[in-house]
Amino acid sequence: MKPSRRDFLCAGAGLSAALLPLGLQPAAAADATLGGVAARAGVTFGTSIAADTLRIPAQAALYHREARIYTVDWALTFSHLRPRADQFHPGDAEAILAFATPAGIPVHGHALAWNESRPDWLMKLSNAGKRKALDRHIDETVAHFAGRLPSWNVVNEPFWPGHGLPGDFRDGPWLQAFGPGYVTRAFQRAQAADPRARLVLNEAMTEVWTEDGAKMRRGLLTLVDRLQDDGVRLDAVGLQGHLDPGRPFDDAGFADFLHQLGERRVDIWITELDVDDRAFPDDIASRDAAVAARYRDFLDAVLAVPAVKTVITWQLADSASWYNHAARRADPDAKRLPRPLPFDDAFAPKPAVDAIIAAMKKRIG
Repeated sequence: MKPSRRDFLCAGAGLSAALLPLGLQPAAAADATLGGVAARAGVTFGTSIAADTLRIPAQAALYHREARIYTVDWALTFSHLRPRADQFHPGDAEAILAFATPAGIPVHGHALAWNESRPDWLMKLSNAGKRKALDRHIDETVAHFAGRLPSWNVVNEPFWPGHGLPGDFRDGPWLQAFGPGYVTRAFQRAQAADPRARLVLNEAMTEVWTEDGAKMRRGLLTLVDRLQDDGVRLDAVGLQGHLDPGRPFDDAGFADFLHQLGERRVDIWITELDVDDRAFPDDIASRDAAVAARYRDFLDAVLAVPAVKTVITWQLADSASWYNHAARRADPDAKRLPRPLPFDDAFAPKPAVDAIIAAMKKRIG
């Protein structure tokens, strides 16, 4: 039976009450934790989190101990909140807040306007109907969490060259309804709904050194310039960092791109960091070492850029990874499961933990 919203809320509150006496809250975190070392480096370290993370006490304790910020994984996407036009389901996000708030861990909202989160009912609307739907969604959602979510990914993944559209924008309901101006509109409405919330523009694949990656980097710089020229408040740019060693990359070149963003006086967040290990050997020790090396090399380059202020992994333990879930769906009997994250499916640290800590310490100097 699927747990109810009340079950999640009670579980979150109960876990928080149980963990706080153990000294696992961020204020008392030891320097040995990822969050503690990162804080000394002037970086906020965190992880995405889903409501079902709270079902496993050991996993919840791990996330509680290591992270200084949580990103809501899927619970605030349009499709999850509004599966029907007359529905609004914030319960999973409320459960995460019930878990995080007593410990003082901020929760980052993800994501208000994303063209890939589009329930069937939305796509049946006219463009005028879609415009009303986006305005209502941002106004109501941000207002509902105002004062409780200190930051939002306002627009997620605005670009996708594969769609072949002008400016390399990603197709979808919001682009269809407003054109590229949906980005400005979303930021303006989010700011009006909660003037204190920090506003983030989040994009994928900018670290990939291909023609499409170059188009997305150029598009993002142009979009940041346009938003700033229009007087839109943009506090940070998020770059996802789903690292795929099977694709071309250039960490030094990526750092140069980060410097260009930093010159625009925005903070930079790495928002969805993990390492796709499909290109690495089957042997677990060898694979874990290769994953760790990729984390280290990437973060060595990224953390040398002063504008980088936040690093968030997309989940923290392998069993919660989207790569793991996809592999299990494709083959429930799969022998080789992905190991893309700092902790394994038993919540034990892997070499990636030491690699991330080493990169953070290098920034400390």
